Amino acid sequence: MNPDLLRGNLDLILLSLLEQTPLYGFAILQAARDQTGGYFEFKEGSLYPALHRLEAEGLLSGQPGEVGRNGKPRKYYAITDQGRQILQHKRQEFAEFTRAVAQLGKAGA
Repeated sequence: MNPDLLRGNLDLILLSLLEQTPLYGFAILQAARDQTGGYFEFKEGSLYPALHRLEAEGLLSGQPGEVGRNGKPRKYYAITDQGRQILQHKRQEFAEFTRAVAQLGKAGA
């Protein structure tokens, strides 16, 4: 997968993954991989800065959860009401973008 596509759509991906249930970091990575048949395979180095940014913007809220293997509580991220509104907007933008890309080259065909 082209990493530029991932970077440009990371907020949409993360908000979509957290739409149904709160998850902690590693579980988010697993869900992204599992739900897309391995297409989204991203690293923690890009995940956590994005989660922290979305939390700072009020689109996610983080809550401590169960204790992980390292003895520290896992931080679970949940989508906020504002995050759901932004997710809906981002999905509409993405749908319009993909429709426009699909139309390219068809006029002359």
